[in-house]
Amino acid sequence: MIRTPLRPLARILEARQKGENPDAIERENKRIRHEQMRDASRQRAEGRLLVLGVFFFCAFTVVGARMGVMATTDPTEPRAAAPGSVISATRADIVDRNGNLLATNFETHALYAQPHHMIDPQGAVKKLMAVFPDLNEERLLRDFTGKRKFLWIKKKISPEQMQAVHDIGEPGLLFAPRDMRLYPNGSLAAHIMGGASYGREGVHAAEVIGVAGAEKYFDDYLRDPANGNKPLELSIDMTVQAASERILYGGMKLMNAKGATSVLMDVHTGEVISAVSLPSFDPNDRPHAAVTGDASDSPLFNRSVQGVYELGSVFKIFTAAQAIDLGIATADTVIDTSGPMKVGGFRIGEFRGKNYGKQTVTGIIVHSSNRGTGRLALEIGAERQQEFLKNLGFFEPTAFEIVEASGGKPLLPQRWQELSTVTVSYGHGLSSSPMHLAAGYSAIANGGHKVTPTLRKQSGPVVGPRVMSERAAADARAMLRAVVTEGTASFAEVPGYQIGGKTGTADKPGPRGGYLEDTVIATFASMFPAHDPKYVLIVTLDEPVETSGDKPRRTAGWTAVPVAAEMVRRVAPLLGLRPTVEPDSLADITLSSSN
Repeated sequence: MIRTPLRPLARILEARQKGENPDAIERENKRIRHEQMRDASRQRAEGRLLVLGVFFFCAFTVVGARMGVMATTDPTEPRAAAPGSVISATRADIVDRNGNLLATNFETHALYAQPHHMIDPQGAVKKLMAVFPDLNEERLLRDFTGKRKFLWIKKKISPEQMQAVHDIGEPGLLFAPRDMRLYPNGSLAAHIMGGASYGREGVHAAEVIGVAGAEKYFDDYLRDPANGNKPLELSIDMTVQAASERILYGGMKLMNAKGATSVLMDVHTGEVISAVSLPSFDPNDRPHAAVTGDASDSPLFNRSVQGVYELGSVFKIFTAAQAIDLGIATADTVIDTSGPMKVGGFRIGEFRGKNYGKQTVTGIIVHSSNRGTGRLALEIGAERQQEFLKNLGFFEPTAFEIVEASGGKPLLPQRWQELSTVTVSYGHGLSSSPMHLAAGYSAIANGGHKVTPTLRKQSGPVVGPRVMSERAAADARAMLRAVVTEGTASFAEVPGYQIGGKTGTADKPGPRGGYLEDTVIATFASMFPAHDPKYVLIVTLDEPVETSGDKPRRTAGWTAVPVAAEMVRRVAPLLGLRPTVEPDSLADITLSSSN
C-alpha cells in the first residue's frame, strides 16, 4: 500500500497563503488513513471467518453423512488390521442347556521374532530354550542368524512364559495379542465341541475358526458379532454328560472293549442330552488326524455318528411294530419259528442253533428269533419295509448338528430282494449309527412320531410326522419291557426306573470283506420309564469280552446291558426322574352286591 504523507508540502504552502491552519490538513489525513486501515482489517477478518465457516460446514457434512451410513447399514464384524489381510476378532461362547460354560475365548499372546532387530541372537536362543524346552535349538539359531526378518516362535504362550520372555530383554522378541479358544471342562463332550484353531494370522490379531464338531457346524453363528452377547445354547446337559462319560469309560474297561459310545435322547424333542464316544481327546490340545491304520481307532473318530455298523437284533422291534401297524399281526399272533428256513438259497438260523417253536410276536422279540422276525418281514415285503425304514430316517445321514454327522450315511443293500428283506429285519445287511438307532427308538417311545436328532436346545415338544400308529408303538413298548423282565436283557432291571429295550450282537465286518471271528459290536437300545418313556438310551461296545465266567461272553446281554443299566441308575435322578412303582393292568373283577 502506498502511504500518503500526513503533511504534504504543497497543501501546507497553499494553506498558509490562504491563512488556513496547516494542522487541520494533518488531522484530516490521519482520519482518512485510519479509515483505510480499518476497512482493510475488516476485509481480512471477514475472509478468515468465511474460510473457517466453509471448513466447519464440510466437517459437519462428512460427520453427518458417516452417521447416516452407519445408521442405515447392518452391523459388520469387528476387524483387526494386519499387513496384507483383514482378520476377524470375535467368537461367541457355547453353553449347555443349563447355561454352564462349555467353550469361550481367552486372551493370550503369541511370540514372534524380528532377527534383524536382535542384539544378541545366540544369547536369545539359549534363554528361549530355558523357557520353551520343546523348541529346536539348531533351527532357531539358524533362523535368528540368517536372512529372515520375521518368524513365529510360539502361537500360544502362558502369562508366566510371556513374563519370562519379557525378562530376557531382547528387543527382537515381540508379542502378538491372541484370542484362543478355551474348553474349561477339558475332554468333557470333546466330540460334540470338536475344536477350534487359527485361520488367518497377523501380529495384531488371529482368526479363530472351528475345525470340527459343533464349533465348525455353527462357525457362522459363533463368528457373527451380533451374537457376541448371545452364547450358543446346546441341548447337552453337562452334569449328565460327565456322569455318562465316567460310567461308559468304566464299562468299556470292565468289558475289555476297544471303544464305546452312548446316546441319550429326549423322545419328545429329539434333543441329545448326552453323546459319548470313547476313546476321547482334549479339544484344548486336539491331536492330529491319523493318516494310516483304521480310522475308527483314532480318538477323533466319533462313534455316535460315524460308527456305521450292522447293529443286529435291535432292529427286530421295527419289524414287529410295522407288522402290527399294517394289520399283518398283533402282539399275540402265533408264528412258527421252527426250521428249516431258506431264502434265496441261504439258510436262516437262530443264535447257537436254538429252536423256539411256535411263538407269539411278543415271544419272537423276547427270545430274539431270527426266523420269526424274518417270516414277519416276508409278509411285510421289501417295498413296504424300505418305506418304513426310510421314514424312520435310516436311509440318510442324521441331521445332528456336528459336521461329522454328514459322513455317517447308512449302508444299504445294493439289491433289496427277499434275502435282504429277511436279514435287514434282524439287523444285518443294513449298517447305521447309534444316533440313527436312537431316533428310531424315540419314534416308538413317543407314540409313533418321527424324531430328528438335534444339538440345539428346544423350547418344547417337537411333533414330527407320524410313522406308525399309536397302537403299534404301545405294543412295541410292551414287547421291549418284556425283553427286560423275561428275555435277554434281564440285567437291565433298575428298581424304580422301569427300562424297556432290546439287545443286539452283530459280527464285526473285516477290512477285506466277510466277518471277523469272535469279534462283535454289542448294542443295547433302551427307553425309560417303559410305561411312559421320556428318554432313549443307546449303548454300543466295540469288541467287548466279559471274562468273569468260565468262558468269554460277548453278547450284548452280558456286556452292553449292565453298562446301560448303571448309566440309567446314575443319570435318571440327574434328569429329574423320581423312582416310581410300575403300573400294572387291573384284573377283570366284577363287583356285585350280596343281599
